[in-house]
Amino acid sequence: MKKKIALEGIISLLILLYLYTGLTQLLSFKFFYGNIFNQPIFQWSKPVLVYAIPLSQLLVAVGLFFERTRKPALWASLGLLTMFTVYTVLIVMNALARVPCTCGGVISSFTWPQHLLFNLCFLVLNVIALLLKKRTFTGQERTHAVAY
Repeated sequence: MKKKIALEGIISLLILLYLYTGLTQLLSFKFFYGNIFNQPIFQWSKPVLVYAIPLSQLLVAVGLFFERTRKPALWASLGLLTMFTVYTVLIVMNALARVPCTCGGVISSFTWPQHLLFNLCFLVLNVIALLLKKRTFTGQERTHAVAY
């Protein structure tokens, strides 16, 4: 029971994170667009990323909401968090020429080391959720098994 509560709590935090970031980026689209186009990344990827980032965050949030799509959404979330964390590590290590923040709201006020810590915390929570989801599923599988 405690594992299920922990799993639901982590998933709720992830849903809030992705709804907050995805909606903030869409609601302040001009700001987000400008920051994406100011990123030190391949020029061809910028028109794709400006739509793909917020839409993927919102899709992950919706996927986490439903039990049937939760496991693939947790894996997609892990992928997104890993990419954002690697990007933040590059920034903290001064590996990029310029570093505009595409975040909105409260998160945009973080320093880059705070961003990194924030991302790492959510990355760890995501891994814990995947482990709890695996254990919960395995436990349910055994419970419903029929002996012949």
